Amino acid sequence: MSNCCIFAGQGAQTPGMGRDFAEADPEVMSLFDRANAVLGFDLKKVCFEGPADELTKSNVCQPAIFVTSYAAYLSLQKRRPTEFACAAGLSLGEWSALCAAGVLDFESTLTVLEARGRFMQEACEAEPSGMIAIVGAAPGQLDEICAKTGCTVANINSPAQQVLSGSKDAVAAAASVAKELGVKRAIPLATAGGFHSKFMAPAREKLAPVLDGVKFSAPKMPVLSNVTGRPHSGDPAAIRATMLEQVTGTTNWAADVECAKSMGCARFVEFGPGKVLSGLVKKIDASLAACNVADMASLGEAVAVLEV
Repeated sequence: MSNCCIFAGQGAQTPGMGRDFAEADPEVMSLFDRANAVLGFDLKKVCFEGPADELTKSNVCQPAIFVTSYAAYLSLQKRRPTEFACAAGLSLGEWSALCAAGVLDFESTLTVLEARGRFMQEACEAEPSGMIAIVGAAPGQLDEICAKTGCTVANINSPAQQVLSGSKDAVAAAASVAKELGVKRAIPLATAGGFHSKFMAPAREKLAPVLDGVKFSAPKMPVLSNVTGRPHSGDPAAIRATMLEQVTGTTNWAADVECAKSMGCARFVEFGPGKVLSGLVKKIDASLAACNVADMASLGEAVAVLEV
């Protein structure tokens, strides 16, 4: 059975994350110390102790989830070396996947994600916007909601769950239109703004020179793109361009899972806090196996699964 490694996205953060991995292994603890040195603030303390409101700031949250996810990945590879047929991640998690595949080094990924988070937060504050999850809409209904409100599709999480971005008024209107159409559920999300949409164009513009200053290499294993739903090419310049496009483009997680399936993956191992991606994998195809590595207890469970 081929395995796909997947990496958590923003929103999965929780105080205490990564702490038991670090306390169990000095090499993992050094990841957090290296992060502190790169970032210039005490990321380790925020991850291990909170407070939660500090951890939710995008310029803190994005590197924090990355370091925790990479710590989980390293912990598994030291405990039970595992070959993965491909890697994927949701939004910021795609950067974690690229790091695991050797496209960027650890320090460069941190630099990118701190800047990415900061620029996205600035874009949110410059023009108020938001997101709303639409559950159970038929394709035609989703098109109608977007046409009537001006919202755009930000995330395709599964065939039954999409997330729209729009202005505050557009998001409110989307909830009303969805109700009129008889859509199962429309849930406004507590996000800082409308990610993966035109509202993030200023962040994309500011991030471009940051990415130009970072070395990208060809991936050592296939990494699936949120934008295309297919593996990134081996061309570092093309990877850089696609990751820039990801800031404003739709993230198609459902397509990534289907692509991994087509590559022979029947088991997905999620690294980082929470179980969001594992849950989405099962919603996309109930025949797929999924487990997560979020702490030492779940690490032991994942090792047991991988040894079967």
